Amino acid sequence: MEGIREAAVAYFEHLPEEKKNDARTIFDRMDKNSDGKIDKDEYEEYLKKENNTVLTHRSLFTELDKDGDGRLNFEETKVLYYILQSGRALFCNCCDKFLADVYFSCFQCFCRDHESASSTYDLCCDCYGGKKYKHLHGHIFWDNFTLLSKSRSLAVRAPEQKRTEVLENIEKIVQVAGLVVGCAAIAASWGCSIM
Repeated sequence: MEGIREAAVAYFEHLPEEKKNDARTIFDRMDKNSDGKIDKDEYEEYLKKENNTVLTHRSLFTELDKDGDGRLNFEETKVLYYILQSGRALFCNCCDKFLADVYFSCFQCFCRDHESASSTYDLCCDCYGGKKYKHLHGHIFWDNFTLLSKSRSLAVRAPEQKRTEVLENIEKIVQVAGLVVGCAAIAASWGCSIM
């Protein structure tokens, strides 16, 4: 989670003041009792109201709560804001843990149906390394960084006249999978533009 925290701080620093103010407004809306902290009930109530129920996942709130006091301060919600903007709300298909760092994705599922985000099959390192999952026999798993790298190399190797088409297809796949920026629906529901 520390990598996402660092990315969130860097991302927030480079936001225009208008977007920083939007983040503060969202925090204030979540903080129903105006005590400067968001408890789990306030967090879940707001996200359910905004139809972002995937973010009410039990492990995400715990991961966001860096100081472990059971409530989120504004600094901790900057990470939530970043997750919303980047589409990084991914969970292990086996143990249901929030995927904060390196994780593994089934290459065949990733490429099979890029129109549906539910077609991806993602695993935390523990579940993948410990073979604690049940999935289709013979499928190849790559970590998220290798998956992006391989996707880029496919585009570079494509003939020049096909390169744009390959890049557009890779962009669709990556956006739906939430590996990089592209979660426009979530961003729009928060009244924000994507990165």
